[in-house]
Amino acid sequence: MKKKRWVLIAIIAVFVAVIIAVPYFKRYFVGKDIKEAPSQAVSTSPSQRSLNVNAEIIKYQAMTDKTVTTGNILPSEQVDLAFESSGKITDIFFNEGEFIKKGTLLAKINDKPLLAQLQKLETQLPLAQDRVYRQETLLAKNAVSQEAYEYVVTELEKLKADIELVKANIEQTALYAPFDGIIGLREVSEGAYVSPTTNIARLTNISTLKIDFAVPESYANEVKKGTKIKFKLEDNSGIIRDYDAEVYAVESKIDMATRTLQVRALYDNPAMKLIPGRYTSVEITRNEIPNALSVPSEAIIPEMGRNLVYLYKDGIAQPAEIVTGIRTESRVQALNGISVGDTLIISGVMQLRTGTKVIINNLF
Repeated sequence: MKKKRWVLIAIIAVFVAVIIAVPYFKRYFVGKDIKEAPSQAVSTSPSQRSLNVNAEIIKYQAMTDKTVTTGNILPSEQVDLAFESSGKITDIFFNEGEFIKKGTLLAKINDKPLLAQLQKLETQLPLAQDRVYRQETLLAKNAVSQEAYEYVVTELEKLKADIELVKANIEQTALYAPFDGIIGLREVSEGAYVSPTTNIARLTNISTLKIDFAVPESYANEVKKGTKIKFKLEDNSGIIRDYDAEVYAVESKIDMATRTLQVRALYDNPAMKLIPGRYTSVEITRNEIPNALSVPSEAIIPEMGRNLVYLYKDGIAQPAEIVTGIRTESRVQALNGISVGDTLIISGVMQLRTGTKVIINNLF
């Protein structure tokens, strides 16, 4: 019994000793952690690490503010040819697909009845003129009344009017080219009976082309007569090429359905290599600055309404706030905040902080 008592006393003593020792051990280890923490923070501080970056020297360069939209290529002039009167086609004088000069006779319908009618009226003309002459002579002698004289004069004028009417109808039996152009596919043949609603062929002038496109209403005041544009088309070899054109007309009001302004530009196409009807991408030059300071878009860090960039100065990164101007696909104009000759950091900018040590790998 005595031995069991001593064992129990020993266990209680050990338990009490452990309870008393725990706070001292805890205080020792916590104090050690606190002492080691500052050294770890210092070793991981961004200002103490060196970051490898790329940079460029700020210099003046040209910038162009552009807007891209889509458009259609139209011929400068186009018309569906048709006769002004009805009749049977007796002659066709053009070949499909050929170039036609303005005023060229293209086709003719039967005009024999009209020619006969004209001949009949013209044979009556000398007699009517002689009748007026005789009445005028008699009137001078007071041998006829003024009314009788005016009657024969009126008859002569009516005859002349009838002759002019028949001549006009004869002119309508001939189809002439209203402008220079390329005539398309023929829709009729000789011997066909046609009316003013019958399409004979299509005449198209492609020596000059119209580029038809629309711009948002926010650009309405910036696009006007004389504005330069570029449009892109793929050539026969599959290469996309740029072509220059100039705005010549702007619609008088904004389309309320689309909130866009319709615009047309002209492209000189003397070799007639470009064909109308194609879809194209249109680039509108809004503003050109020959000596702008600019930065790459990826170098800018938006921060609480500000635009920051980092400059390299004596081996460390220093922030600079810029005010932006026009934008292109890859660059942004800096109106202030940087100067010519500054070294701009253009990579790894999201890892930079004020005073971060940097090493330049590539300088552009």
